[in-house]
Amino acid sequence: MKYVEVSFSIIPFEPWNEIIIANLSILPYESFMEDGEYLKAYIQEQDFDPLDLKDLVLKLKTNKGVIINYEYKNIEHQNWNHVWESHFEPVSINDQLHILAPFHPKDKYQGLIIEIEPKMSFGTGHHQTTFLMCEEISSLSLDGKNVLDMGSGTGVLAILAEKCGAKEILAIDIESWSVENCEENTKRNKCSKIISKLGDIIDINGQHFDLIIANINKNVLLGHLPSYSKCLNSNGILLLSGFFETDAEDLISAAFEENLVLHSKKIKDGWAMLYFLSQES
Repeated sequence: MKYVEVSFSIIPFEPWNEIIIANLSILPYESFMEDGEYLKAYIQEQDFDPLDLKDLVLKLKTNKGVIINYEYKNIEHQNWNHVWESHFEPVSINDQLHILAPFHPKDKYQGLIIEIEPKMSFGTGHHQTTFLMCEEISSLSLDGKNVLDMGSGTGVLAILAEKCGAKEILAIDIESWSVENCEENTKRNKCSKIISKLGDIIDINGQHFDLIIANINKNVLLGHLPSYSKCLNSNGILLLSGFFETDAEDLISAAFEENLVLHSKKIKDGWAMLYFLSQES
């Protein structure tokens, strides 16, 4: 499997790096990495359209005060692990949860350790949305709870849910390599209560959950909200992330129409996480 690597030079780097990531995720670019003052994005060669990329950059450059240049090249899929390994830094959340790669020494960390090898899947804790979700999940009492992780990626959120006491976790992703990666990381962390499944929201087969976690993008989440509401138990919790703070109100309004009431909102560097509670219709 071949990929295209796009390297962006951005001035100022923040917040435009995150804005570019959000836009590229829809195209659909799969993975992102910050390398000094450069942002690198990866997409399958068969999905790459240079005109789409050019149109996006031209659109963003209409904003005053931003300079964006880019170049791209074809790379072999197996090169990704070497690139990733040379840049992956440990992630610590409130000094209680640590997300490490297999090659990181673990003896200096105290608290809960999750070992993740992401390959081409999303979810290492480095991105603000994954950080926010991990922070919230680790604060919940999940003993005996059934959990749905929609868009599971590496499986880091599902793994964390099991470590926090969840009885059973269904981890669903639309990409086969993400399902494989989730299964690998599940075994790596000695988890036994996670079921990884290739599919979408229609594949939950009438199951109900006490907690649903979905770190995707705004448009997908808006489309999923009716299904989330139907399969969430009374007084169940829905955690949503993967979108900007400016998109939060649209999701809050749509969720309210589905009898989902906002409990709290958290923001990190312009990205948002919404915590909803289900209520009787």
